Amino acid sequence: MYGTHLIVSDVMTRTVAVVGRRAPFKEIVDLMDDWRVSALPVIEGEGRVVGVVSEADLLPKEELRDDPDAGCLQLRRPVDVAKADARTAGDLMSSPAVTVRADATLAEAARLMAREGVKRLPVVEDTGLLAGVVSRADLLKVFLRDDEAIAEEVRREIASSLFAPPASAVRVEVNDGVVTLTGRIRDTALVPVAARLIRAVEGVVGVEFDLAHDSATR
Repeated sequence: MYGTHLIVSDVMTRTVAVVGRRAPFKEIVDLMDDWRVSALPVIEGEGRVVGVVSEADLLPKEELRDDPDAGCLQLRRPVDVAKADARTAGDLMSSPAVTVRADATLAEAARLMAREGVKRLPVVEDTGLLAGVVSRADLLKVFLRDDEAIAEEVRREIASSLFAPPASAVRVEVNDGVVTLTGRIRDTALVPVAARLIRAVEGVVGVEFDLAHDSATR
């Protein structure tokens, strides 16, 4: 595999607000407001994650609070009705928690967030204990990578192997995360391979080619 991929532990937040099963509703709301987060891991024991309580878990209480017809509750989803009456994190939380391992790649974490429809994931170590939290914003940090650092990795790890001189003469430039390869190559079949490898480099936004086929190059 070309390059060195960041893992979740490289970008996650290690100082995390958590609650226990018995945490009351208002304490949960206060913590979310103080920490400016949309969800909190629920832990027990030495830090084992048993669930997550999110804003979505809290909203049914407000949504159904002023319902003028109690009979309408029968038309609601049972889980919403139960959460509207819940008072503690243990009753409100979604369980089992959707977690990600600290050594997972950022791509794996992103796919898990998309599949589960969540904005944040508790990060767990091999022991299952909480190590931190990774958010969508954390995963986007790779796109803050310097253009020249990206260019150097593409030159060193990809271009120098696929398009080695004298058979090819390729230049690599990066602008706002978009990698552009220009020059002459003998084997155009390598272009799709290069595109796939370059897109896997951390921080790459897109790939463009301006390559000419040169059958005379030796």
